[in-house]
Amino acid sequence: MTAITGYIKPSRREGVLGVHSMDHYHMAVPNLEEARRFYLAFGLDVREEGNALGLYTFGNDHRWASLSEGPRKKMSFLSFGVFEDDFDAFRRHVETQGVRLRDAPPGFECNGFWFEDHDGNLIDIRVAKKTSPNEKSLVSNVSVPANTRGAPTNSNAPLIQPRRLAHMLIFTRDVPKAIEFYSRVLGLRVSDTSGDGIAFMHGVHGSDHHLIAFAKSDAPGIHHSSWDLSSIDQIGIGAMQMADKGFDKGWGLGRHVLGSNYFHYVRDPWGSYSEYSSDIDYVSADHDWEAGDFADKDAFYIWGPNAPKDFTHNYEAD
Repeated sequence: MTAITGYIKPSRREGVLGVHSMDHYHMAVPNLEEARRFYLAFGLDVREEGNALGLYTFGNDHRWASLSEGPRKKMSFLSFGVFEDDFDAFRRHVETQGVRLRDAPPGFECNGFWFEDHDGNLIDIRVAKKTSPNEKSLVSNVSVPANTRGAPTNSNAPLIQPRRLAHMLIFTRDVPKAIEFYSRVLGLRVSDTSGDGIAFMHGVHGSDHHLIAFAKSDAPGIHHSSWDLSSIDQIGIGAMQMADKGFDKGWGLGRHVLGSNYFHYVRDPWGSYSEYSSDIDYVSADHDWEAGDFADKDAFYIWGPNAPKDFTHNYEAD
């Protein structure tokens, strides 16, 4: 029999119950046309879906985010994926944790179930393909040999298009409570923390250093979505790509300490950010990552420009 090629079996830690991926998120924004212009410039495949927009990466039919129009920017829900053969056990597990299931919000149906987290954020658990990577993503920070031109001209610069949604950072009223809830109920594990101010969590079935992170605020909300690129050069070109379209507010180029990824953040019209990210640390399914608790000076970034004064301001709380 001829072997089927091109299929990579998703990584998995047998006998452990936990979500495997951040499947997608939903956010309301005041103006869908502004959102379309921003995310097209960012390099995403923006598709009309009824009265909403779907955010895709080119060459991939997975929807990473959906946007609807509302009076103000607001995170509506987070959707996490589980393996099909874990689904029934996962539902029973959630109910035994004292979490009350609720109906899907109007207009949103799925094959899963819904509940609220410790902050009142709506969570969707569904059977879904594993979209968290099964190994560390390939990075191509390469140099050309002697006697070869290395950089493209400005007129021939490539269009930067992210490969996938990498992670989300959301605000929470209580970081330790977020850690407790998302580890106990969703099966995520702590990667690193910095006191009670921020925490990073990864999936037990193999994921980047964090598929979700939490930062302290006085209300829930989205701080940023992060999108994976293959090189530092792509991050820089992406930053220029956004600036050329008028989206020049943000922060970068730099390198984080926790997660180790290179970054450039672009501020959207509503005060949150989309991050170009590359070369983040990876935690494989067969590895127990040793979480650390880092002082503020060792938790943010190792190099880069000073962050904007309002970088960690939660505009959803205003």
